Amino acid sequence: MKKQKFDSLYALLLIVAVWYLLYFSIDSAIISSPTAVIKVFTANFGREILPHLLMSFYRITAAVAISLILGVSIGLLTGMHPKIDRYLAPLIYLLYPIPKIAFLPVFMLLFGLGDLSKIILLIVIVIFQIIVTTRDGVRSIDSKYFASARSLGMDRLDIYRHLVLPAVFPGILTALRITIGTSIAVLFFAENFAVRYGIGYYIMNSWSMVNYLKMYSGIIAVSLLGYFLFKGIDLLEDKFCSWQKLSDKKA
Repeated sequence: MKKQKFDSLYALLLIVAVWYLLYFSIDSAIISSPTAVIKVFTANFGREILPHLLMSFYRITAAVAISLILGVSIGLLTGMHPKIDRYLAPLIYLLYPIPKIAFLPVFMLLFGLGDLSKIILLIVIVIFQIIVTTRDGVRSIDSKYFASARSLGMDRLDIYRHLVLPAVFPGILTALRITIGTSIAVLFFAENFAVRYGIGYYIMNSWSMVNYLKMYSGIIAVSLLGYFLFKGIDLLEDKFCSWQKLSDKKA
């Protein structure tokens, strides 16, 4: 834990140092002073930034929760039943590579201009990665483990609970780490359409008003949003995948 805190502090100091280097090297109002930005950030956090940040956090966490429930269920279904996978796999392979941001106008027409269209867009981005990761994780489990589980008298529910889910959960968390970064980027774009709250809206509104201090404050807020989401995934990994870290240490 101490090492992780040191690594986070090291990364923060490195970013601030590079920021100061750019500030002193580039004579432009576009590159604001880190000190001035931090002062604006702390002064406006509770009153201005926090409501936008909480709205973005709500949209992402709602999308991730729904994607986990649906994606893991479909992934387990296709991984455990090859006949079902034979029919679903072509659909997944056709839809997965499509840039999902292209569907934003469609979702806004179908589901309105509010939160629902943004959440559905994020679900479409996250869920395919979860499905594919879960399915491939199930397929990678050696058949002898299933035979051993059945010989111990485990029913289907016990096999899912004690064998399949522990085997695929680390991969699911890795998939979440990959997709969350993309989700934040897409949400930043989506929050510029027909919304009044969201950290993407806050950044672009500050930019349009040529208030660069607030704009950079919003960028700091986005980085904090991503940081705490990743830390949340780390906590899930520590709680539900502690056996993996023990096996890594022994290796």
